[in-house]
Amino acid sequence: MLNATTSLLPFFLPASGGQRYCLLHLPAPGRPARGGIVYIHPFAEELNKSRHVAAMQARAFAAAGYSVLQLDLYGCGDSSGDFGDARWSIWRNDLHLACAWLAQRVDGPLTVWGLRLGALLALELAAHPPVPLQRLLLWQPELDGRRAIDRFLRLRLAGRMLAGQAEAPGQARAELAAGRAVEVAGYLLAPELAQAIDAMAAGSLRPPLPVYWLEYLSGDAPVLPAPTARLAEQWRGAGVALHIAGFADGPFWNSAELLECPQLLDATASVCHDWLDEGDPRYAR
Repeated sequence: MLNATTSLLPFFLPASGGQRYCLLHLPAPGRPARGGIVYIHPFAEELNKSRHVAAMQARAFAAAGYSVLQLDLYGCGDSSGDFGDARWSIWRNDLHLACAWLAQRVDGPLTVWGLRLGALLALELAAHPPVPLQRLLLWQPELDGRRAIDRFLRLRLAGRMLAGQAEAPGQARAELAAGRAVEVAGYLLAPELAQAIDAMAAGSLRPPLPVYWLEYLSGDAPVLPAPTARLAEQWRGAGVALHIAGFADGPFWNSAELLECPQLLDATASVCHDWLDEGDPRYAR
C-alpha cells in the first residue's frame, strides 16, 4: 500500500518511437524534495518479477524526501514498442531523457539506481551522464553482459526441452551470430541487442561516483561471490568510493513466488544511511 505521506503520479513521457510509461513517487505534499532518483529496471521477465520490490523501495525513498522516477524502457512493460525492436542505444537515450526530465523538476542531487542489467546501464550512464549525478545505487548488478545473455538463452533450451523440442546447445547463439532474432520465453531477442549486451562488462566501467551496492548472499556462511569481491577490490584500488552490503531474502528477480524482501530494504537503508538519515525515521541511526 502506498505510504499515506507520499504521492504517486503515473504518466507517459514522450520519446523517440512513442511514449515511455513512468511512475513518479513524490515526497509528502508541501515537503521539498532532497533530490531525485531514476530507477533502471532489469531485463525481460525480471522486470515483472521485481516490479513490486522496486515499488516498495521507491516508496521508502519518497518517504525519506526523494522524488523517484521509475520508467519502462522502450519495448518493455507499458512503454511503446516491441521487445524485439529494443536496442541498447535506445535504452541509453531513454535514460538520458529521464535524467534530464527529473533534473529539471527536482532540486538537489540526482541518483541513478539500477537492478541487474539495469545496473550495467547505470554504470555506462555514469561514465557519460546527461546531467550531473551524485551517486549510483546498484542492486545485484550483472557483471558480465555475455554471461547474462548466455543465462537468458538457457531459458530457451529449458523451455524447448519441456515442450519436447530438441535444440542443440549453441544453436541460439549461432542464429544471433547470423543476424537472426531468437525467441526466448516469449521475448524476441534481436541480434543487435544481444551483441550490445555481450560487449558490456562492469570490470571495464570504473564509476566516477560513489557506489552503493547490494548483493544477494546465500548459504549458512554468506560471503561475497568471488567475481563481486574481485571487482570491489579493483574499484577500491582505483579510488572508487564503494559501499557494499548483503541481503538474504532470495533472488526475487527470478523467483516463482513474489518475495517481499524486507532484508534487502533494510540493507539498502543501512548502506545508504549517509544520505538517507534525515528522511523517514526508519532510516535514522
